[in-house]
Amino acid sequence: MRFGFINVSFDTLSIIDVTLRMSFLSTIISVTLGTIFALLLEKHQFPGKRIVVRLCRTLMGMPPVVAGLIVYLLLMRQGPLGFLGILFSVRAMVLAQVVLITPIITGMVYTYALRSAPAIRMFAKTMGANRLQTQLLFIREMRGEFYFALITAFSRAISEVGAVMIVGGNIQYRTRTMTTAITMLRNMGDFSQGITLGILLLLFAFVLQALLDFLRKPETVEENF
Repeated sequence: MRFGFINVSFDTLSIIDVTLRMSFLSTIISVTLGTIFALLLEKHQFPGKRIVVRLCRTLMGMPPVVAGLIVYLLLMRQGPLGFLGILFSVRAMVLAQVVLITPIITGMVYTYALRSAPAIRMFAKTMGANRLQTQLLFIREMRGEFYFALITAFSRAISEVGAVMIVGGNIQYRTRTMTTAITMLRNMGDFSQGITLGILLLLFAFVLQALLDFLRKPETVEENF
């Protein structure tokens, strides 16, 4: 099939399907887990909290190949999770992405919450709000921060190559994503197809951000350029 100047083959459609499934699942799981961990970390005091925060911030810079290797060792046949039999599958790629992205979201949301949560709780207490009302107010006031966390997670998920290459294996029609396909095509010297996938990758990222901007309330959408 041809869309304008972009030639889309069945192989390309399969690559797009795998990429989007992996990216959306990784984003949803990572943002959910990262937000929960961050809010619990901000709200509760416990021995060793400072070490946990430093560890989280360290993991924010974890190299993708390290995350991929860790998940590979866990999922390999002799590994502790080898009985799951999901190595070289989309589920394994999602798991690697979650290991990689969750600390990033946790660190981001924790920093936002640390700065904003005390004032929000004080305001809610002054107004006589109960626990549920306080949580709803907290979510409402930090919706902009959650938005940027969501964009960050999806951008990292859709552009990742190292981790998904290790645990996915770049198998045609099964685990080949746009980034792993671009790497393979570059090695093969097929630059035209690589450019096609690159354009589509940027297009999907643009469309998602435009959609999220549209879904936000008009008064919260700001021009950043």
